[in-house]
Amino acid sequence: MSPARADALTDAPVGVGQLPGLRPRRNPGDGGEVPGADVDLIDGLDPQARRAVAAWLRERPSTAARQLGLQAMASFLRWLSVAEPEVAPLAATGTHVDAYCQAALTGGLTVGVRRPGRPLAKATVGRRRTALASFYAFVWRCGALRPRRAGDGMRPLTRQERRLLRQGVARLAADGRSTEAVAVALLVSCGASVSALAGMTAEDVHAVAGGGIVTLRDSRGDVVAFPVPPLARPFLRAMCRSRSAGEPLLRRGDGQALDLEWVTGALVEAALVAGIPERRAKVLHPHMMRAPTVSELVHSAP
Repeated sequence: MSPARADALTDAPVGVGQLPGLRPRRNPGDGGEVPGADVDLIDGLDPQARRAVAAWLRERPSTAARQLGLQAMASFLRWLSVAEPEVAPLAATGTHVDAYCQAALTGGLTVGVRRPGRPLAKATVGRRRTALASFYAFVWRCGALRPRRAGDGMRPLTRQERRLLRQGVARLAADGRSTEAVAVALLVSCGASVSALAGMTAEDVHAVAGGGIVTLRDSRGDVVAFPVPPLARPFLRAMCRSRSAGEPLLRRGDGQALDLEWVTGALVEAALVAGIPERRAKVLHPHMMRAPTVSELVHSAP
């Protein structure tokens, strides 16, 4: 673990209630900002897990994001303690997050919600899924995940798996699923975020000798240029011709904007049709497409 990554955890506050916007509420009118029980739950985790959650919450970009992150983590951990009591927080996998979100959508949550047994709104579940994915991506980068996690779905993609995904993109394109094909192609080749894909317009696609480039924003908001993947070129050209200025290029079949759930589904489908084993394919997530280092991205290229 690099010193910078280690510091992200060792410098975490002793209790999450010390973070801005997370003062625990114990009694009505006491000035608390979040439920005291949620703060106590996180503070009661084992030291490594507690530091990881606190460090992640500290890095959230706003008070609202920290409060949402705390709510999502507390709800997920309460569900995990009932559904998988032998699984430690830092040993949970993408499969566990998916199961939690499915339970939330179908009214299967009996703990961690105000009204047990009632489905949560799709938008609420989407925000919680995004928050949980952000947490596990954060602790993976910091090296805080438990050793058993090296063999599960959160391990980085291999070069062979990236090659298979490109074959999956070709299969999606051949089946007429051009939007899914373009989205997954950009995930694999550029490590694009879901928000970057959802906001991409014709103005972000530029013709150059050899095929073209696409400009996307990275996690820091900086504009970065990438070569357009060969399989995506004809579809992007057609999309650019059919969209008005400023209109998103990629839309779901129902006309709605791309979201994390839709992009994840497209990624999993590409993996399955490419022959990646089902157990591995079904825990793939857009965050995993981002290469940990520039050298890994370069070496995974075709």
